Amino acid sequence: MYIFIYILFFPILWLLSLLPFRVLYFLSKGVYFITFYIIKYRRKIVYNNIKNSFPEKSEAEISLIIKRFYKHFSRFFFEIIKQITISESEIKKRVKYKNPEVLLEMYNKGIHGIVVTAHYGNWEWLTALSDSTPYRTMSVYKPLANKPLEKLLTKLRTRFGTELVPMNQVLKKMIQYKNQGNPTLSCFITDQTPIYQHIQYWTKFLNQDTPIYLGVEKIARQLNLAVLFYKMNPVKLGYYEIEIIKLFDDVSNLSELEITEAHVRALETTIHEKPEYWLWTHRRWKYSKEVHQETMKNAYNSKLR
Repeated sequence: MYIFIYILFFPILWLLSLLPFRVLYFLSKGVYFITFYIIKYRRKIVYNNIKNSFPEKSEAEISLIIKRFYKHFSRFFFEIIKQITISESEIKKRVKYKNPEVLLEMYNKGIHGIVVTAHYGNWEWLTALSDSTPYRTMSVYKPLANKPLEKLLTKLRTRFGTELVPMNQVLKKMIQYKNQGNPTLSCFITDQTPIYQHIQYWTKFLNQDTPIYLGVEKIARQLNLAVLFYKMNPVKLGYYEIEIIKLFDDVSNLSELEITEAHVRALETTIHEKPEYWLWTHRRWKYSKEVHQETMKNAYNSKLR
């Protein structure tokens, strides 16, 4: 069934990807109208997420953010389609490092790094930067249940040389490359919701109690990696600039959770500046901190009996 869906739809997407950007962005207006006004795709989730994140904003301001988000979301959809056939030279004109000298200096010192980013701007185009520095680059991903979509995204994400590594294999790979003396950048998207049973830490993020993955913190400490945050700044329609923010050179003497709090605050600041570019359709706050803590407490007490 999955193979049939992939075979059926991929040729259509491939033909669409041959269209010029101006045509794709024109088509995105139709997708925006359909998703926003007709099917109202996750409108309630988006509204609640933004309302709760910015309680100081008026209904008019919230409405404006929502409309801008859906317009960006529709354009992003066609940018992903365009990635099927876009040339390497073209995509490199559209996504660039603002300050690549940061990475060059680190590489010359043989420093391995862990990169934190988020579902902001066009995160899929980050894979086009894989050979913009001497670093070996790895992108960490969680395998999808939707196999046709995973096959398509894998094809797109590896087109320009980025190595994809499943979450459960990343530590092994990072240790391997470090032992080989091959400076590596490993990219983690950290604004996803942890599996309920695996939640270990809650913090205030966008005015709400939010569970956070601790994988970046644990791996950075174990391997003593520099920690970077990639701030994706939309420059104009179809063009993005990546500002490399070095959070820590040396993590060996940091206090517990300092790494996690640093990258969470970096993302929070980015979202506050231009909130329409974050992925608001995600059910980021589907769990209650109080309920989770009570559930975990009861489960622990049951084991002691």
